[in-house]
Amino acid sequence: MTSVAGRTAAHEHERPTRSNWTARLRTRVGRTVPPGQLLPDRQPVYVNSWIYVFGALTLAALLIVLGTGAVLALGGPTWWHTSSTGHFVNSLHLWSTELFFAFMVIHLWGKFFMAAWRGRRALTWITGVIAFVGSIGTAFTGYLSQSNFDSQWISAQAKDGLNSVGIGAWFNVLDPGQMLMWHISLLPAAIGLLVVLHVILVRRHGVVPPIDAETTAENAAIAEDPGDGEASS
Repeated sequence: MTSVAGRTAAHEHERPTRSNWTARLRTRVGRTVPPGQLLPDRQPVYVNSWIYVFGALTLAALLIVLGTGAVLALGGPTWWHTSSTGHFVNSLHLWSTELFFAFMVIHLWGKFFMAAWRGRRALTWITGVIAFVGSIGTAFTGYLSQSNFDSQWISAQAKDGLNSVGIGAWFNVLDPGQMLMWHISLLPAAIGLLVVLHVILVRRHGVVPPIDAETTAENAAIAEDPGDGEASS
């Protein structure tokens, strides 16, 4: 027969402690993304449309950009000028960036015309737009970090515009070291954080359905129960 002290100890062991940060984190994650939605194995039928593919393609291109960028960072800012391997990795970095922007623009416009902020998804839309704008800045600093005549010409043309809006004092495009640090540390960290938040919000609220899908669902509900439709009219 189990004693009262033993049952109490077992109960205290099963109950999460409020001062335990792992318990609080687990509870918070469970509230943010309900179980089964983080990595779902089923999606609605309308996800078969090609317009839903470009979000995943954007993420895939971003991973290649980050991977090739990490290799270039190990080699140094001039490695790709003197090494055939470095030139190959730099080419992969460039073309994966081109694909990243192409996929992201299609994804952005596709969701815009689908009014993807519907169904309490406004924050999902906002994080995606901010990530897009931040990616432009990251690509800009990348062009300034090429350490060739092209980067010198771009920086010389950009400095007057940035100085005219008052940010040239702390964002000096003529300083290649500063631009390189922005490109490989600050901006990628910010973009990565936004992308993670964006994906978590997508997992939490689900992918946005087409506009006509909601109309079809409403018509089907009225057809099943015409009394409610007459009452609402």
